[in-house]
Amino acid sequence: MSDVTKIDLRRSFGERERTVAEAHGITASLFRYDSGIEALRLSNGRGHLVVLPFYGQMVWDAVFDGVDLTMANMFDMPRPADSIAGTYGCFAFHSGLLTNGCPGPEDSHPLHGEMPCAPMDAAGLEIGTDGEGPYVAVTGLREYVMGFGSHYAARPRVILRPGATLFDIEMSVQNLSEAPMELMYMAHVNFAFVEGGRIVQPAPFTPEATAVRTKVPAHVPRNPAYDALLEELASDPAGMEVLDEPERYDPEQVFYIRGAGAGSDGRTAQMLRRPEGDGFHIAWDPAELPVTARWVLVNSDQKVCAFALPATCEPEGHAAESAKGNVQSLGGGETRHFAVRLGYVTKAEADAAETAIGNMG
Repeated sequence: MSDVTKIDLRRSFGERERTVAEAHGITASLFRYDSGIEALRLSNGRGHLVVLPFYGQMVWDAVFDGVDLTMANMFDMPRPADSIAGTYGCFAFHSGLLTNGCPGPEDSHPLHGEMPCAPMDAAGLEIGTDGEGPYVAVTGLREYVMGFGSHYAARPRVILRPGATLFDIEMSVQNLSEAPMELMYMAHVNFAFVEGGRIVQPAPFTPEATAVRTKVPAHVPRNPAYDALLEELASDPAGMEVLDEPERYDPEQVFYIRGAGAGSDGRTAQMLRRPEGDGFHIAWDPAELPVTARWVLVNSDQKVCAFALPATCEPEGHAAESAKGNVQSLGGGETRHFAVRLGYVTKAEADAAETAIGNMG
């Protein structure tokens, strides 16, 4: 990497948006929501991202070519909260890192762990050029330390490139202790629900490859019609390939995509094609993130199709995932890195992506 400029950010954002950097056709501007939460907007001529640099480094908003990628929700702005449920309106957040998912009866951890709303110790902008060309990145650092507990450094990163509608969300986790620590991570990306949209995946819509979650968490209301739908989808998940019946996703539906193929570069991908022919796309390395969950919910308050949630574990809480052997261990001083490339694709790009996903072995 060469030609890198780093700019430290301070919590002195004003309410009025102001530009702090322009490079490579990308503008970075700062503002503060009325709720008091600081925000950084990256714009590149095709669209923009709004990142919350000091608040878990969530990506609050994503819009490209006039298409809003973010779930419909009740929050007109991010809200201060100890748990993600108190501000559940963002496009993407880092789920984990010591615990993850929906806490079960044996768990005491918050929903999706300690990282989503974590106050960051530092945040910055990085302007540079790498093997793929010029970029602007939002960077951050969160040091977690607990007496008689774990000690780690989390370093998230969001990378946008000139004229691109795909961008990168990364997370590096370093164990600062000599003792091993448990690690559970999910890139929790909340794409908008698209009525009539079609999910494209490198796995068949069979009960084995697209498995519906039948063990439903306590917070999900149950009724006979919902239970009947679970049975139907468990035997034939092809009914959710096309999102043409939004009422089927209230309460939520969760699936696990198993045995998905990958391309010659070792990466896998999934896509949600809109009726207009364009779509939403996400790609990652399954060696880093071997589990893929899918979460779909449509009601009067929230509409979301998180069609691919790359993770190290399923989102059933620490106790359940530990029993399955899905809780990873990070050795003393060891670092692990996770990355997803995601965003919007045009019709022509979606056509090419569908062919590529279909060819994944």
